[in-house]
Amino acid sequence: MLLKIVRKYNNLRPRHSSGKAVLKSKESAMPVNRTLAIAASSILVGLIVLGLKFLAWRLTGSIALYSDALESIVNVVTAIGAFIAVRLAQRPADSSLPYGYHKAEYFSAVLVGVMIIVAAILILREAAMGLLAPEMPEAPVQGLAVSSVATAINLVWAFVLRRQGRAAKSPAITADSKHLMTDVISTLGVLAGLVLVYVTGWAQLDAALAVLVALNILWSGWGVIKESVGGLMDVAVPDDTQKTIREVIATSAEGAIEAHDIRTRQAGRMTFIDFHLVVPGAMSVDDAHAICDCIEAQLRQAVSDVQITIHVEPEDKAKHAGIVVL
Repeated sequence: MLLKIVRKYNNLRPRHSSGKAVLKSKESAMPVNRTLAIAASSILVGLIVLGLKFLAWRLTGSIALYSDALESIVNVVTAIGAFIAVRLAQRPADSSLPYGYHKAEYFSAVLVGVMIIVAAILILREAAMGLLAPEMPEAPVQGLAVSSVATAINLVWAFVLRRQGRAAKSPAITADSKHLMTDVISTLGVLAGLVLVYVTGWAQLDAALAVLVALNILWSGWGVIKESVGGLMDVAVPDDTQKTIREVIATSAEGAIEAHDIRTRQAGRMTFIDFHLVVPGAMSVDDAHAICDCIEAQLRQAVSDVQITIHVEPEDKAKHAGIVVL
């Protein structure tokens, strides 16, 4: 059913670049409509969980459960931001942004981190008021049951988002999954703590639990922002991927002399690779182009969603410091 929500976006596909430059791209392994459906589904799941958590708070009056409900508001807001970012990131490259819109998802992930921190500040405010004027929560069984159902929904959806986010190489969806998992852990702590509140009769423990939730949320927000900033700063691909890239170039560039100045960067689901390829000075343009085609084809098989730029140079430009072609 949710796939119908985003069916109108099916025509959004990356366009292959053309012209003199040696620049290629590969479409995502995950269909565009599925990625958008996942992002849209997060909004629906967030609204359901939000309603359940506010119901749990209204039943009990617990500050800890109120803090948990506030975090669910953040879940809904960030899910909306993730949907917008995912849709924008999948727009094809154009003259204004020739490398595409893939970094849009990092901005959404930063928004997630900022909203997490805002939620933590609101929770700390409520916790301070609760410590000054503590009250025992009411309707313990009903409140805990409703909150448990909401937590179970979040747990299942967090695993779905993590799997789909990795498959789509989506920073926005991955950040959303991490936030939900943090929410699950926080809620489990709150539920366990509330049981102690009812058993011991110590009302201040309710507010103390809210403080712990807020600190956990602050740590989660910092982690999301830190990771997203790395993407905005054109962080290189992981070491194992770089090793694969170098091995592919070394074994598929038969006829060339060396490859040097190899650079990589990650932008959302896209991996960008550029390097200089040294060939014999007497080699024809056609032969050099054929070598480049072979390298590109092998790289696309080894690395998904990749754009490659190769600068061909004559042998007098060799640096003897790059990859020696096998």
